[in-house]
Formats: sequence, C-alpha cells, structure tokens
Amino acid sequence: MTVPPRAAQALAGSTFVITGTLAAMTREQAEEALTARGAKVSGSVSKKTSFLVAGSEAGSKLAKARELGVAVLDERQFLELLEHGSRA
Repeated sequence: MTVPPRAAQALAGSTFVITGTLAAMTREQAEEALTARGAKVSGSVSKKTSFLVAGSEAGSKLAKARELGVAVLDERQFLELLEHGSRA
C-alpha cells in the first residue's frame, strides 16, 4: 500500500490497537500502514490509546476501549482514515 505524501505523518502522535479480524488486510499490513503514517501500534488498550480498530469478532480489547472511552473505529472507518489521513 503506497502512502500519499500528504498522509505520510498524518497520524503522528496517535496510538492504535487492532483487535478482531480485518477483511481487507492482514493485521501486519494494518500495522505497517499505520506506522508508515507516523502512528504507534500497541498490543493492549490503555488510557493512552487514541483509537481501537475493531474487526470482526473483537473481544475483550473492545470492551476495555469502551470502558476507558477510547475511540473505536470499524474497518470501514479505519480504511477511510488510512486513505484520507483524518477521521472521516
């Protein structure tokens, strides 16, 4: 996936957690797409998490994100974020 120049650091300072299964890409591809845009990817949800990407069959991480008030993106919203560099 090629990163448009304007989106290269669009997500700098953001921390993402990915949970569940994504239909459009593997988890590794999603992580690469995020880091290419300046974001950090974590394995666990905390107060410092900016966004949780919830694929199908999301479980305890989704519940934790909701408990902490972390913004949750479904796969469509996540793909739009990657394409446009901001939350659509």
